[in-house]
Amino acid sequence: MKLLAAIAIVALMWLVGLFAFAQRVRDLTPAVEPERAQGIVALTGPSAERVNAAVRLLENGKGQRLLISGVNREVRRQELRELTPGSNRLFNCCVDLGFEAEDTSGNAAEIAAWAQAKGYRRLIVVTSDYHMPRSLLEIRSAAPGLELTPYAVSTPSLDNSRWWRAAVTARRMTLEYVKYLAVLGREGVRRLTHSEPALEPEEAAPAQ
Repeated sequence: MKLLAAIAIVALMWLVGLFAFAQRVRDLTPAVEPERAQGIVALTGPSAERVNAAVRLLENGKGQRLLISGVNREVRRQELRELTPGSNRLFNCCVDLGFEAEDTSGNAAEIAAWAQAKGYRRLIVVTSDYHMPRSLLEIRSAAPGLELTPYAVSTPSLDNSRWWRAAVTARRMTLEYVKYLAVLGREGVRRLTHSEPALEPEEAAPAQ
């Protein structure tokens, strides 16, 4: 009985955490553009909207340069340019493409290396709302000294407070929550073994 009770408590805590995570995701979408930073980074994903949003920020002078991280190795620069808004001049002068990353951890490593090479300390991070918490954890792990401002791209299907009723949205939110917990746990263990302060999940802060 005690074992069953313990399992039930853990399951309840996990479920409460899932709904808290979902609410955090829904609160992430910014109402206004962020303040200017040194650089802008966009993590590629299932749609072009992340990159489009980042290019618009660059056009509006929110950063000196833009890194698009996780670009498919088979995609040519001109092909990507044709899919994004903005001028050719801006794209050619101020957009860098990263081809090394294959997952979010790889994005973080690519972003950390780019920021170090450019001497940037303040970045605007652009990715989907549901992907933002894990992305910020990974980037902070790879480059703890960076100041990150999240700029989340809304996922319309997740805006509904009853996201859990549809199989597609429930699966997406749950899977991302599990991945987020895995990264949080990994970083907690790593910092504990190295006697470092615990990594704070600051990505919950809304974009400015």
